[in-house]
Amino acid sequence: MLRLFLVLMLIPMAGSAQTESPGNTYNKSLADSLGADEYGMRMYQFVILKTGDSTITDKEKVAALFKGHMENIGKLVAAKQLIIAGPFAKNPQQYRGLYVFTTKTKEATEALLATDPAVKSGLLKAEIYGWYGSAALPLYLPFHQQVEKSKH
Repeated sequence: MLRLFLVLMLIPMAGSAQTESPGNTYNKSLADSLGADEYGMRMYQFVILKTGDSTITDKEKVAALFKGHMENIGKLVAAKQLIIAGPFAKNPQQYRGLYVFTTKTKEATEALLATDPAVKSGLLKAEIYGWYGSAALPLYLPFHQQVEKSKH
């Protein structure tokens, strides 16, 4: 009798583990368009930009390289290959910024980094990591454009 009682108590728990969470408004076509898995997540490539090994003393050349760096960010965002980019505050690790790419492989990410003049010149160097995050992450971009008063 006790066994039957325990089995009957566990049946609702097993069933609830397989159901969607309350209030879930799952949208299959949106999930599919974003490459989401069953948890609404996907893999990205997370890049930490650090101070590179090059020393360029010509301030105009450095300014031109970083202008190209910013233009390249804009191109990669427009191509939907880059969804997050931004600098870090000063820190002892010499982390300069981060990128989150939609690319699937480290090699594809390296190819895109090679288009960045500041990386190509050695002013910045990159560490690349696979990162598992919300597939909905790219959806913030149109909202950013609505709050961005001026371009960099």
